[in-house]
Amino acid sequence: MNSDLQTLAINTIRTLSIDAVQKADSGHPGLPMGAAPMAYALWTNFLHHNPHNPHWANRDRFILSAGHGSMLLYSLLHLTGYDLSLDEIKNFRQWGSKTPGHPEYHETPGVETTTGPLGQGAANAVGFALAEAFLANHFNRLGFPVVDHYTYCLVGDGDLMEGVSSEACSLAGTWGLNKLIYLYDDNKITLDGETSMTFTEDVAARFRAYGWHTIDVADGNDVQAISDAIAEAKKSTDAPTLILIHTIIGYGSPNKQGTSKAHGSPLGKDEIKLVKEGFGWPQEDFYIPGEALEHFREAVERGAAFEGDWNKLFTDYRGQYPDLAKEWDQVMDGQLPAGWDKDIPVYGEGKKYATRNASGEVLNAIAKNIPTMIGGDADLAGSTKTLIKGSDNTGKGNVKGRNVRFGVREFAMGAIANGLALHGGIIKPYTATFLTFSDYMRNAIRMGCLMGIPTVYVFTHDSIGLGEDGPTHQPVEQTATLSAIPQITVIRPADANETAAAWHTAMTLPHPVVLIFTRQDLPVLVGDQVREGTAKGGYILAETSSSPDIILIGRGSEVHIAHEAYTALANEGVKVRLVSMPSWNLFDKQSAAYRESVLPHSVKRRVAIEAGVTMGWDRYVGSDGVVIGLDRFGASAPYEVLYREFGLTSEAVLKAARDLLSK
Repeated sequence: MNSDLQTLAINTIRTLSIDAVQKADSGHPGLPMGAAPMAYALWTNFLHHNPHNPHWANRDRFILSAGHGSMLLYSLLHLTGYDLSLDEIKNFRQWGSKTPGHPEYHETPGVETTTGPLGQGAANAVGFALAEAFLANHFNRLGFPVVDHYTYCLVGDGDLMEGVSSEACSLAGTWGLNKLIYLYDDNKITLDGETSMTFTEDVAARFRAYGWHTIDVADGNDVQAISDAIAEAKKSTDAPTLILIHTIIGYGSPNKQGTSKAHGSPLGKDEIKLVKEGFGWPQEDFYIPGEALEHFREAVERGAAFEGDWNKLFTDYRGQYPDLAKEWDQVMDGQLPAGWDKDIPVYGEGKKYATRNASGEVLNAIAKNIPTMIGGDADLAGSTKTLIKGSDNTGKGNVKGRNVRFGVREFAMGAIANGLALHGGIIKPYTATFLTFSDYMRNAIRMGCLMGIPTVYVFTHDSIGLGEDGPTHQPVEQTATLSAIPQITVIRPADANETAAAWHTAMTLPHPVVLIFTRQDLPVLVGDQVREGTAKGGYILAETSSSPDIILIGRGSEVHIAHEAYTALANEGVKVRLVSMPSWNLFDKQSAAYRESVLPHSVKRRVAIEAGVTMGWDRYVGSDGVVIGLDRFGASAPYEVLYREFGLTSEAVLKAARDLLSK
């Protein structure tokens, strides 16, 4: 490679980035300036991708976990020929642009995942690499490596400080994800100053302890050394690789390089002038040398050749393995196979089921018909009932198991599952833990919702019904607060049949779904309306009149308490309606006419009950209604005692109803 052309190309990335940040008067110029050589080395010498088809299934994945350096990625995407115009670069961080402040999935062609909350991109990358390894084991045949690509992730000091990256990297080492390569922008600067204040451990030693290979590159401007390191990393057959690349943040800025001043603010016009003078660069804004652009755009021809070769391979694969090829087409399109739901059980009256147990049965009934549906738990499979029977577990050097054993790593579990969903081919990846521990993984759930990806988050032990473990393990606010996240669907079913319906609904929705299940046994609800009603989030479970005087509403295990009160009122001749509302999110999406048919405005007398905080229920009971809930933490005792002592009883519902009826 002509060294002058190489330098010209690298400085094009740098100047394009700082010009965009300056025009926006907002952003992070330091990382693109320091990391441009490593990005150049990767994108021109190693990355298998096709700019004209960002969704090519066998592309290498590049993840910018240090998402604040987004202009590095946007510059690369524009220069290599993706559908990202120079006008979009000039519109960095502005309303309606394809270049938001941090990379966002769906917004920009070539962006694989939304990043910005540090550490999560690194964890997503583990999910991408796990998906590649699992799918390669499932689809590849001798002579037909139809799944054969790498996941590259650029991480910074902040990424590696965050606990979620430690959780995820420990798993990546355990699983031996050899096609996962981190490029560590080791510039020893954070927003507040030097990392020596807060981050002094031997990072390479830590990663070696995780089971990673590590390679050190002393000079972050040495493209050949970086390229040699990546080539060495690709030879690994048993472990992921961390390449520590010692860079200078804000490289080329005479007054700010190597300091936190280059991290999170525009350099300023005077400093940019000095930078460009130092690079021998024209003072023109957004200047792209024709020679550099031509060099970068070679990626288009290379990418077409990469994909063309793969298409020829897959054509032959289709001829020899037509059934596998058909399955490939289906899963890569994210489609459920015909008959996926044919074995979902229907439960009859008589026997009681904890909804976590019913969930385990339904999950297995679904998973046996979807071979690339995988998921796992945070060391609680015996309690969450989420093992796929007859399937392997992930473990040391084993990535073929459908039961992903995450260990006690809730945050990483959520972020890795997001990576599984983003990769493609893994149908409805799911996670599982106790509901109270959803707080540990909340930001991963939020990121899944922001991206609108089809991940299923399973939570069991849903309330004070957990009993003796006490308030540390008894969720009271989580159902309500999870329901508040935009683009989420939270379903807390009342019995085994609503559980079956909840899973069925979760499998058909294109965005994240939270499924919440009980530890305690519950009676079975029967009726043709249960599955359809659950899919709508709320429905009439029983009524004595189509023009009721009072409506009782319950969610989850408390529907049965409301049902007891309903029966008592019905026996007294009261015109009463019982509504089960497993999902606020789904109910709110129904037509106004449907919602009115379930909760008519003319009926002001309403009582709702749920073993959780009352916040949010006012939308459904109105100013004249009553909510029976738990606006305090729980306690340690048998769950029957807790329900009685906290007033979550049919007697309490009856009293509230009679008080309303007497007015």
